[in-house]
Amino acid sequence: MTDEDFKRTLWDAANGLRGAVSAAEYKYPVLGLVFLKYVSDMFDAQADVIRKRLANPESDLFIEDAEIRAESEEDFVDDRTFYETDNVFWIPREAKFAAMVDSATAPDLAQKLDKAMQLIEAENSQLKGVLYREFSRLALEPGKLGELVNTIARMRFNPKDHGSRDIFGEVYEYFLGQFAMSEGQRAGEFYTPKSVVNLLVEILAPFKGKIYDPACGSGGMFVQSMKFKDAHQKTLGRKGDLAIYGQELMAHTRKLCLMNLAVHGLDGDLGKSYGSTFTNDQHKSLRADYILANPPFNISKWDGDKLTEDPRWVFDIPPAGNANYAWLQHMWNRLSSKGRAGIVLANGSMSSNTSNEGVIRKNMIKGNAVECMVALPAQLFSNTQIPACLWFLSRDKSAGTNGRSDRTNQVLFIDARKIASGRLSRTQIEFTETELHKLSQIYHRWRGTEFADDADYEDVPGLCYSATIDDIESHNFNLSPGRYVGAADVEDDEAEYEEEMATLTAELSEQIKTSTELDDKIRKALMGVGYEV
Repeated sequence: MTDEDFKRTLWDAANGLRGAVSAAEYKYPVLGLVFLKYVSDMFDAQADVIRKRLANPESDLFIEDAEIRAESEEDFVDDRTFYETDNVFWIPREAKFAAMVDSATAPDLAQKLDKAMQLIEAENSQLKGVLYREFSRLALEPGKLGELVNTIARMRFNPKDHGSRDIFGEVYEYFLGQFAMSEGQRAGEFYTPKSVVNLLVEILAPFKGKIYDPACGSGGMFVQSMKFKDAHQKTLGRKGDLAIYGQELMAHTRKLCLMNLAVHGLDGDLGKSYGSTFTNDQHKSLRADYILANPPFNISKWDGDKLTEDPRWVFDIPPAGNANYAWLQHMWNRLSSKGRAGIVLANGSMSSNTSNEGVIRKNMIKGNAVECMVALPAQLFSNTQIPACLWFLSRDKSAGTNGRSDRTNQVLFIDARKIASGRLSRTQIEFTETELHKLSQIYHRWRGTEFADDADYEDVPGLCYSATIDDIESHNFNLSPGRYVGAADVEDDEAEYEEEMATLTAELSEQIKTSTELDDKIRKALMGVGYEV
């Protein structure tokens, strides 16, 4: 069985036990169990590591006398110091996943799982308030929770197989993706499609420095950035190093991110709490070398009217009714002197002239803040019909650290709307590895980075174009790639119209949902005081 087959089989088994529980609720206990299995296996594997160190003459723990070593072995294995120094969580015996398997048929399994998570949090301060502890409230059919535990138990970490640790991270990511497809529109709160994350990472190329995501969701940007760094250490012949910083608005989603980092063996600073990046910024003094983010599109409720004097608005005050340009300026403000950012936004951000957005965009372009724009295909996202694009900002477009080519007063436009040929489902597509490489190489050749191949950059009609600021001004500072690469203007006009319709549809759906919820509350209130409704 391949890794993909294993992940798919595991998902099918876990999801088959869901019953009437919604995907939105079910993901927390399932991912919580994946996490518990991971930390339990790592804890058991660390005990073997300690025993081997005691018998290794080159280890600081080496005990030469075999008899004394045998007598001392359990004392060392029970000493949490030797776990903490290797960043392994301390797991009490009664909280281990094996203990949950032993109790899989017990009527109080849910209570035991809640207790296990509570014990692990108590023993590991960095996990305080992170783990799922509501198994007792989960409305699964009798016996299904035990079956779910036995399903997750099929994942095994083998310390002799260096790649086996990765399976936990891969399963966690795969499950997140599957839950996102199940949840539809709500998935945008916690998940960015892997294809979009990969393109952001391949172009931004995070390798050494501080990385930041102010709307970090479940942490996919961080994980993929680390994978990029690891993959390029050999080809570049030097060691990369990334420090993770992030913030998340939703408490439950923040927990998903912290667990995601943990199962990938990563540490990160997500601030002291969840909360709005605009009104409760957890990293005010941070200056990041790389910023990757997929903030919520077109949000109207972000307290913009209370932040008109905020020092982050260096290009002008963003409209209170749409946070797109607040996100762009926040991230610009958090970049280091050589920093670069990649941001997913709705297509409307490239051309809107309403409520000061056109002024801000003009100031950003003239201020050399914008480096590259990428138009994305439709159907990359499972959770929204609104067409999306990628903004790449740079604090330094001159020749030097960020590339051999001086790109001051220039912007690269890439139209990728017709590139993606991979298919995830009937309604969702993705970029293939070949397509990701092709698109990222356009940027790296243009900028002259160390990640570029030997080919020179060339404008390609219908695909990419290096524009001057004068070119952009002639288009009234519209940043839609189709206007520059040679695609017919009518395509851009149709795309903008489709986005407006999709945005209006999404807003109308939300209003209907809110209205329905309000009607239900009124009906229940009236029934509570004796009225028949």
